[in-house]
This record gives sequence, structure tokens and C-alpha cells, in this order.
Amino acid sequence: MSILIGKDTRVLVQGITGREGRFHTAQMAAYGTQVVAGVTPGKGGSDVDGIPVFNSVQQAVSETGANASVIFVPPPFAADAALEALDAGLDVITIITEGIPVKDMLKVHRVIENSNTVVIGPNCPGMVTAGECKMGIMPGHIFTPGPVGIISRSGTLTYEVVDALTSIGLGQSTCVGIGGDPIIGTPFIELLKLFEADPLTKAVVMVGEIGGSDEEIACEYIPSMTKPVVGFISGLTAPEGKRMGHAGAIISGSKGTPQSKLDAMKKAGVPVAQSPAAIAELAQKALADLK
Repeated sequence: MSILIGKDTRVLVQGITGREGRFHTAQMAAYGTQVVAGVTPGKGGSDVDGIPVFNSVQQAVSETGANASVIFVPPPFAADAALEALDAGLDVITIITEGIPVKDMLKVHRVIENSNTVVIGPNCPGMVTAGECKMGIMPGHIFTPGPVGIISRSGTLTYEVVDALTSIGLGQSTCVGIGGDPIIGTPFIELLKLFEADPLTKAVVMVGEIGGSDEEIACEYIPSMTKPVVGFISGLTAPEGKRMGHAGAIISGSKGTPQSKLDAMKKAGVPVAQSPAAIAELAQKALADLK
């Protein structure tokens, strides 16, 4: 195990009986993830491909010992699903759902602040500890175990980075897609701290994008790290005031601009790739410089 999840993680799937939940549950199980339960209110007592379905998270936890949840519940009900999982005291919750109203996530965030549960997402691809556990929708076949940790706001760019690393023989420890919404459970800085403490991670790739200030805040912490960090910022050509893909990828005044993020990374000593393909080369150089 690297950070957050590993071979001993016992996963329950909220929304397992829906189309997306059913499909990705099968993919997670095929990767080797211990998917021990599903939760869909009103469907308790049934099963999905041999995985028992329960009416509530608390019941699933009591019956199966699940300690992590991945949420595929539709947007109008996803925040309530997250609150139910938080109430059950799980170690990790990953919210895959896109399009959750911001006001709903505000309620969830207030609970997260007083909880020991790590929440990833929403509007995210999930996370993978290579060779051990997959929670979410990332394509497992591109991962290989190794020393590079990855934190990303962009789903598809995450896959590109992992594939590029694997193609040059650099494996990954844990890869976390934190989500692209304005309000998310866990920002860059908290995951950087986890990677800094992880003995299996030797370098970290941070993939940011325009909008918000998470990258700038993380860059205030990076100089204190003993492990190298390499970066990439997507959306450099986006016009000011226009939302680009993610709900959080919007520039407002001088906040969240490409230049402000690039300046913060430069000040923190983070080399920044000019293209996704170059990220792997920078990570390789950073590891070589450690020797």
C-alpha cells in the first residue's frame, strides 16, 4: 500500500445497481480490488455479480467490514450518499459523480471539516494504488507499480501522464484524481503531505489547471518537502471568464490565472512541463537527480 488505499482496502459501491456503478464495479473487481458490498436503498438482499447489496451504508459496513466507499449515485442524490458514508465513519470516500450542485457540496464540506474521513472528488476519476486497488473509473491496465505519486485535477490528463510514465519504465505508487469542481474534498496540499510521508513514493507529479488557488497554496508547502515535485498546468490558452470543461476551471480577475500558477511553481522550484508528454521526462530527471 502507498497512500489511502491498498490491497487490504474493503470497498463498497454506492449506486452499484445503476449502469455506471455496475460496469465500473466489475472493472474494479477485475483489477483485484476487494469490492465487498454495494448499497442501493430498496435493493437490499439482492446482489450484483455475487456482490451483496444493502439498503444502507451502515448495514453494509456492519455486515462486511467495508472501510471505503466509491459513489456512483446520480447528482441530485450524491451529496446525501456522501453524508451517509461520512456518518458511517469510513476511512476513504471517492465521489465519482459529476454535476453535483455546489450548494449540496457545501453541506458535505462542512461535515468533512469535522471528520477523519478522506474524501476525494466529486467530479473525479477516482484513485489507483498500482497493482493493489482501484476505486473509480481509471483504466487499470496502464498502471504499473513504482515510485511516482500523481495528483491531478484533470481526468483524461491523468491517464495520459500514467501512460507516459509507464511507457518509459516509470511505475506509479498511488494516483489520485482530486476532481475539477469548485468545492472538493481533498486539495493538492493535503495529498502532497501524504506522499511526503510515504516511503514508497520518491517523486510526485502535480497536474493542475486554470481556476481556483489550490495549486498556489500547494506551492507554499512544496519547498519544505524532501521529495521532488514536477508540474503541469492545463488550460493555458483559456480566455478569462470562460469556463473550460470543469466547473472549477474558471479564471476570475488575477486569481487562478495560468501565469499565477506558473509563477507559484517557479518560486517553489517546481519544473513545469510544456506538454503532457514531457511530464514523464521531467519525473525521470527528478528521480535521476536523487541518485
